[in-house]
Amino acid sequence: LNADNARFLLLAVLILLYMLCGAAVFSAIELPTEREAKERWEERLENFTRRHNLSRAELWGFLREYEAANVAGIRVDDIRPRWDFTGAFYFVGTVVSTIGFGMTTPATVGGKIFLIFYGLIGCAGTILFFNLFLERLITVIAYVMKSCHERQLRRKGVLPHNSRRGSGTSEVDSLAGWKPSVYYVMLILCVASLIISCCASAMYTPIEGWSYFDSLYFCFVAFSTIGFGDLVSSQNIKYESQGLYRFGNFVFILMGVCCIYSLFNVISIVIKQSINWILKKLSCKCCHRCQRRLFRSRRNVVMPGNVRSQRNISIETDAVNESDTDGRRLSGEMISMKDFLASNKVSLAIMQKQLSETANGYPRQMSCNSKQNGFSGGVGALAIMNNRLAETSVDR
Repeated sequence: LNADNARFLLLAVLILLYMLCGAAVFSAIELPTEREAKERWEERLENFTRRHNLSRAELWGFLREYEAANVAGIRVDDIRPRWDFTGAFYFVGTVVSTIGFGMTTPATVGGKIFLIFYGLIGCAGTILFFNLFLERLITVIAYVMKSCHERQLRRKGVLPHNSRRGSGTSEVDSLAGWKPSVYYVMLILCVASLIISCCASAMYTPIEGWSYFDSLYFCFVAFSTIGFGDLVSSQNIKYESQGLYRFGNFVFILMGVCCIYSLFNVISIVIKQSINWILKKLSCKCCHRCQRRLFRSRRNVVMPGNVRSQRNISIETDAVNESDTDGRRLSGEMISMKDFLASNKVSLAIMQKQLSETANGYPRQMSCNSKQNGFSGGVGALAIMNNRLAETSVDR
């Protein structure tokens, strides 16, 4: 597997494990409450049918009709019309932002078909807007960092006070070296998201009648574009300062979605770095394990005609210094003369000299006559020929 495939598989496994752990936790927390609610509902349903002398089938038919009306936007409490212009604008805002609360959905075939094409372009454009927002945020942070650094240099007197900053493309290029760390951007986005959520919750709590914790829960569900729809803002018929509240609701949702979406992008970069670190550690451990096995196998092999020198050396160094010759010796193959000479450190010149002396029966001393005749000793076959020529000249 290459690095990209290994990263993809590891991320898939981690997400699956994360989902399994989340399912176990939510099941343990929410399942008892669901069972209690189901028991209370069954008891109330039984009492209602007995009190009003209704059959179970008639009551279930009535409830199914109410569910169909609920899908069309009918609620028990008085709420504003779902499909007037303001309600439709709120709906398209939840569509293009990918929030999708679900309290308003198209009921006609034409509306559903139009939603497919409308959401395709709207969601793509909004995601592009969120990405550009993140780029502008990083540029602003870089500009602030550079300005603070220049101010410090002016205070120290290193940079003159009347120096002008460049503009246009030169200014953008000058910010290239001031890009903040991904962790710094993540911290800023976390703080910004927390501030926006707390301010929005302070607005939702008195106006919507929710608890402050429920308001924070709504902010995360809405800003993260999860959009369960159990809590939805701006759904009553009238509010105090209705226009101002709807404007504030729109601004908070827009800013919150931008910050949370950008935060998700930054966190995904951190997750990718963590996955790369895990893969690097796993690859290092695998390499070390294989090297240990190879080192042990080489250390325990008895090689005829060659005694390995005992050295205190690390696994990495041993792996580097081992040559292909050792690999051939371990495999039991015959070695060549070149490998034999290299492993035993025998000089070719010395071997030729020994061959010459063996052919003559003794190490021959050079005489004055040989030097006078111009014949040198030499080695190997050349030495044998020179010695023969020297003897012939002396005999003559």
